[in-house]
Amino acid sequence: MSIRKLLRVRSVAALSAITAAVLLLTGCVGSAATAPGDAGTTTLHLVGYAVPKEANNAIQKKFAQTPEGRDVVWEESYGASGDQSRAVVNGLQADYVNFSLEGDVIRLVKAGLVEENWKSGPTKGIVSDSTVVIVVQKGNPLGIKDWSDLVKPGVKIVTPNPASSGSARWNILAAYHQVIANGGTEAEAKEYLTKFFNHVASLPGSGRDATNAFLEGAANVLISYENEAILARQSGEDFDYIVPDATIKIENPGAVLKNANPKANAYLDFVLSKSGQEEFVKKGFRPVVADTPIGEVAGANDPAKPFPVPPKLFTISDLGGWDAVNAKFFDEATGLVPQIQQATGRSQ
Repeated sequence: MSIRKLLRVRSVAALSAITAAVLLLTGCVGSAATAPGDAGTTTLHLVGYAVPKEANNAIQKKFAQTPEGRDVVWEESYGASGDQSRAVVNGLQADYVNFSLEGDVIRLVKAGLVEENWKSGPTKGIVSDSTVVIVVQKGNPLGIKDWSDLVKPGVKIVTPNPASSGSARWNILAAYHQVIANGGTEAEAKEYLTKFFNHVASLPGSGRDATNAFLEGAANVLISYENEAILARQSGEDFDYIVPDATIKIENPGAVLKNANPKANAYLDFVLSKSGQEEFVKKGFRPVVADTPIGEVAGANDPAKPFPVPPKLFTISDLGGWDAVNAKFFDEATGLVPQIQQATGRSQ
């Protein structure tokens, strides 16, 4: 099946409790789908960013084979990470959240919905990893090899809008800091990012929407998660992707809400088990649990060695942590990125 059909309506922008998302119901493994509220079942509500839906659904099916998950059914809402986080604050029901950015969980902590110690576990609240990659048309007709090629004539980039999308922020931080990782200055990094935005042809609302836009021909380069590129190729799309030598390690959090059904905690424990992490791996995510079996990953550049370690892989900590990053880059009034977007006319 083409990923155009697979992904078309997967992204749900939940903007408030009143507009609170399309709910996607999945039943337990081994039985027909069971409607919420049926006797003997427990309904858990998952609210997440758009990209990991397929991985989450695969983990849910495995969880259903355990004693804790046997009678669980799911109601799900997926969309841009920031929009989803704000929707939960505004009343969208959630037991478990899976966002793109730590800050989208912190928003729930500040609202009194998630415990302050949500990061106390061995993975510090992170449930999956990935990297930012450069997706190009099959055969790489523009000859793109790294970030410097993205600001050459003829390149049209699609990346999500940082105002709504967590994946957009990872992408932009990768584009900025790769200059510094390669020995450049902050002034040179800002100059590069300005050139980068001048080549942006489209800023869709979410990472999944950006993938769709690229597949529909909106641009000839997509900045994306490695796992999103792998999933698209698993689903029949034919393009190339490049893991740059200098790129950022993406860390996606998951958390259980204070008033969640206790089975949500069991589900998070399962997500962080080797069995749960295997399902993330199959969909192209890098595991966060040591010794998780990897095996071959269809759709990867090298299925037998799907997750190469970039020579200059940096993390959010290398940029000072999310508090410093959000203030420096994404503050609506003073942030570097909104200023560059306004200067280049790429605010939408």
